[in-house]
Amino acid sequence: MRKSCANIGHNGGVTSTSITQTANAPVVNRPNSVAVGTIVWLGSEVMFFAGLFAIYFTLRSTSPELWLFQADKHNFTFALLNTLILVTSSVTCQFGVFAAERLQARSTGWKLSEWGMVEWFFLTYALGAIFVTGQVFEYATLVSEGISLNSDAYGSAFYITTGFHGIHVTAGLIAFLLVIGRAFAVKNFGHKEATSAIVVSYYWHFVDVVWIGLFLVVYVLK
Repeated sequence: MRKSCANIGHNGGVTSTSITQTANAPVVNRPNSVAVGTIVWLGSEVMFFAGLFAIYFTLRSTSPELWLFQADKHNFTFALLNTLILVTSSVTCQFGVFAAERLQARSTGWKLSEWGMVEWFFLTYALGAIFVTGQVFEYATLVSEGISLNSDAYGSAFYITTGFHGIHVTAGLIAFLLVIGRAFAVKNFGHKEATSAIVVSYYWHFVDVVWIGLFLVVYVLK
C-alpha cells in the first residue's frame, strides 16, 4: 500500500513523497493465557506429588519388613481393573476435546463419531466416578484388615498418597460438570467454552499419569 504525503522544503516549497507500507505484516500468534496458566499450575502440582512420593519412599526405606507384610493385603487384580477404568476415562476425555475443538458441543447422531463434547465428558465423568467408588471400596476392605491411616507407617503412607490423588480426581469430576453445564448455558458454543474443555483435559490427563505412577509404586514395586 502506498501513501502520499506533503513535505515542506527548506526554501518553503512543497514537495510530494511516497511512503510504501507492507500490507501483509506478520501476525504474532500468542499462546492462550488460560492454557499457559493451567500448565504452570500443573507444574506446582507435580512438585506437590513429588513430595508425596518422597514421603512414601522414605517411610518404606525405614520399614522394609512392614512393607512386605502389608503390601500383600492388596487385591492386585481389583486395583489393575480400577486403573484401566481411569486410563480409559483419559481416552474418552480426549475425544471430548476433539469435539470441543471443532466446536461441537452436543451429538448430531447416535454413532460415536457423531458425539459431541457433552456426551464424551459425561462418559468420562461416569468412568471417573467408578474409579473413586472403587478406591473407597478398597479403603473399606483394607480398614477391615487392619490397615488404617494411623495403624502404622504403611497405612499413613498409603492413605496420604492415594487419598490426595482421590481428592484431585474428585475435583476433576466437579470440573467436568461445570464445563458440561456451561455448554448447556450458552447459546453458541465458542472458543471460550472450547478452551475450558481443553484446560480441564490437561488436569485430567495429569491425574491419570500420577495414578499410573502410584499404581506402579504401591501395587507393582512392592
